[in-house]
Amino acid sequence: MLNYTLRRLMFAVPTLLVISFIIFALLDLAPNDPTGNLPLTIPPEVREQIRQTLGLGEPFHIRYLYWLNQFFINEPLNIIERIFGIEIGNSSERLRIRSWATRSPVVDLIIERMPQTLWVVGMSYVVGILIAIPVGIISAYKQYSWFDQIGTFVSMVGFSVPTFFTGVVLIVIFSVQLQWFPSIYDTTLKVTDWSSFWAQVRQMVLPVTVLALYNAAQLSRFVRASMLDNLNQDYVRTARAKGMKERVVLLIHVLRNSLIPVVTVIALGIPTIFSGAIITEQIFRVNGLGQLLIIAIQGADIPLVQTLTFIFAVLIVLFNLIADLVYGILDPRIRYE
Repeated sequence: MLNYTLRRLMFAVPTLLVISFIIFALLDLAPNDPTGNLPLTIPPEVREQIRQTLGLGEPFHIRYLYWLNQFFINEPLNIIERIFGIEIGNSSERLRIRSWATRSPVVDLIIERMPQTLWVVGMSYVVGILIAIPVGIISAYKQYSWFDQIGTFVSMVGFSVPTFFTGVVLIVIFSVQLQWFPSIYDTTLKVTDWSSFWAQVRQMVLPVTVLALYNAAQLSRFVRASMLDNLNQDYVRTARAKGMKERVVLLIHVLRNSLIPVVTVIALGIPTIFSGAIITEQIFRVNGLGQLLIIAIQGADIPLVQTLTFIFAVLIVLFNLIADLVYGILDPRIRYE
């Protein structure tokens, strides 16, 4: 497995380089001007000086190499220094990718928004998985039962109804009518005691519920379909003929093999946690990465959009590799030569 992992990592490097070039080229060559929103009274020579300070006076390939250098070398060194409190060289001399709108380093903006996104979107994905797996197992084991019919109906509704509609409905019912939960997420809230912790839980309930319902609706269908494929296999009948308990057959043998295709869906969905839930964050005013991406697109903040998009691509490649390695753990018959 080690050799397989190393080969995949070596293959991932050129893949990410090609992806980075495509992302940089598409966004950099698009019509944009970082000085377009400045007042008309600013002289042209001052505008040109601003463009030069942002590195726009260099040729395309030089700017691309600068971008790679900042992304793969300078920013990781800055993050290491911030986490471990050590100084590696002269950090003040390192070039950093800066936002055109705020002139702040892009990575600092992303790190600032990351906790809100991980709390809301990450928690909703975990809750969705915890709901989807038992629902899918029971629906497959008791096929066409009342539980299966209700689960199928709820899954179809949760998967087909858009999240912005579900979010608005929950706000109207639980925030406006019943006044149980707040409709706006307070990102300035600090958890210091039980009362603030309870306030944090209350404001997370609605956005987490909206996203968890959508994620669980999709995953439960995959679990159910995969379980039905394996319940009729010969090894299941053999295990039952040997006198194994039904719970052991179902949860140890059938579920383990059924999770192989589900792992792929989960692994491809995890990067969306870091990219943020754009629509849901807009509805509940969650100051996360999804809202940051919308602001960057609306303001034509090219460096910020490039960085967020490339981070999402890196996460997809990484979790695809992790999913392939988990296959070997779930099914010992899979060997990596």
